[in-house]
Amino acid sequence: MHWSRWGDPAEAGPLPENAFALVDAFIGTTDTPAVASAEVRLSEPLDADLVAELAALVGEDHVLTDHETRLHRTRGKSTPDLLRLRAGDGSDSPDAVVRPGSHEEVLAVIDWCVAKHVALVPFGGGTSVVGGLAAQRDGFAGVVSLDLIRFDQLLEVDRTSMTAVLEPGLRGPQAEALLAAEGLTLGHFPQSFEYASIGGFAVTRSSGQSSAGYGRFDSLVVGLKVATPQGTLELGSSPANAAGPDLRELVMGSEGTLGVVTAVRVRVRPVPEVKVYDAWRWASFADGATAMRTLAQAGMLPTVLRLSDENETAINLAKPSEVGGESAGGCLMITGYEGTPAAVEAKQAAVTKLLSDLGGTRTEGGEAWAQGRFHGPYLRDSLLDVGVLVETLETVTFWSNLDHVYSRVKEALVGALGEATLVLCHISHVYETGASLYFTVATKGSDDPLNQWLAAKAAASDAMVGNGASITHHHAVGRDHKPWLAQEIGPVGVEILRAVKEKMDPTGVLNPGVLIP
Repeated sequence: MHWSRWGDPAEAGPLPENAFALVDAFIGTTDTPAVASAEVRLSEPLDADLVAELAALVGEDHVLTDHETRLHRTRGKSTPDLLRLRAGDGSDSPDAVVRPGSHEEVLAVIDWCVAKHVALVPFGGGTSVVGGLAAQRDGFAGVVSLDLIRFDQLLEVDRTSMTAVLEPGLRGPQAEALLAAEGLTLGHFPQSFEYASIGGFAVTRSSGQSSAGYGRFDSLVVGLKVATPQGTLELGSSPANAAGPDLRELVMGSEGTLGVVTAVRVRVRPVPEVKVYDAWRWASFADGATAMRTLAQAGMLPTVLRLSDENETAINLAKPSEVGGESAGGCLMITGYEGTPAAVEAKQAAVTKLLSDLGGTRTEGGEAWAQGRFHGPYLRDSLLDVGVLVETLETVTFWSNLDHVYSRVKEALVGALGEATLVLCHISHVYETGASLYFTVATKGSDDPLNQWLAAKAAASDAMVGNGASITHHHAVGRDHKPWLAQEIGPVGVEILRAVKEKMDPTGVLNPGVLIP
């Protein structure tokens, strides 16, 4: 990916003319370019003697200390991450990038880091938006990025059990291509799909846009192989059991703080023969949410189910000449169906009847959403270029609390950033008992946009946890969410996490500063 933007540099560009006119009219713009990559100030490279020792473990070609490689492994892709890099601050860069090629080499690098007291940060796709790749440097002899790019194989397919073993460095498209050659799919398509990795999906409890039909990534994982400072941990000898607490749950969501995942066994399905997407219009966000709840509790969820609130619907559908007009009214819902022609036809007919009976109106836009669903992050970079501060944040709560949390978080964001702030929201992950809320925020950047956003993020996070919601549904904890994680799980929960960390990683070299309060 681009070092200071999202995704493929070839896809980066200025705001389209119509979008620029809309943003300029409602928020205002200021040209705000990033520094050149060569001007970003990185940490000092790892000492040559230490580099030589690492090279003896993984091969000379697989230990890199050049500016460009280290820059591309600096932080993740949150707006604070990018603001720091765009301003030339690369102080969280690794001192070396190490690329092991086997489980045994990962164990050797971990042992070396323990012996030398060097912090180790596992690196998959680099898509963290919660500070999950910015290790604490103080007290360590250096920081090494453990780049899993060479772990890129489909190791096993069990067609009888419908499982596959994937290596953690596989990006989403790579994994799907390898499975497709076998007539299979994982079906996990988060917005970060094009760049995020299989290992990253597992250790952050990722959730994809087809979660209504396929489930969250943690529900797809049936086995894990993990390299730790205490040796190898292999989990998942059966699809389910009663052999004590499920230790797979300990690894999933651990964000590289307890060990390094080197193989993931996942549930797979046949590649769907048909994919169909519909769009629905609802009079209000509350009406659309009620319809989603009804589908979930009736056991009638389609593969994809997503609802935009009034603001997000207006921005996504309206042309500049139509803002405030009829096109900006109501709320847009997307339903998607995948499978055999017969299964898709039956599910689509049942969902269509239920939604129609509840007052929804079928409209156009389903296929257009499907075609453009991975382009959103590029827009954020184009807005940062013109001085518009843009970021996302998400939460999850029970249905009975959903509207309350939705209102409180919006109020907190506008209160922190000012009335000229645009807050959009959608629901894209639903359960029988509740749903996620995913907010997008845009406002005019101040002279200090980093602290401007951090204050707003804190206010929104206080509103989430203070009103009975979780600090995160699928973005994970990283460094950014730690204070609110401690509130959410309480002092006993914090002590449990700390005790596990101390036992698994007694010298604290694995991604220090991340997750553990």
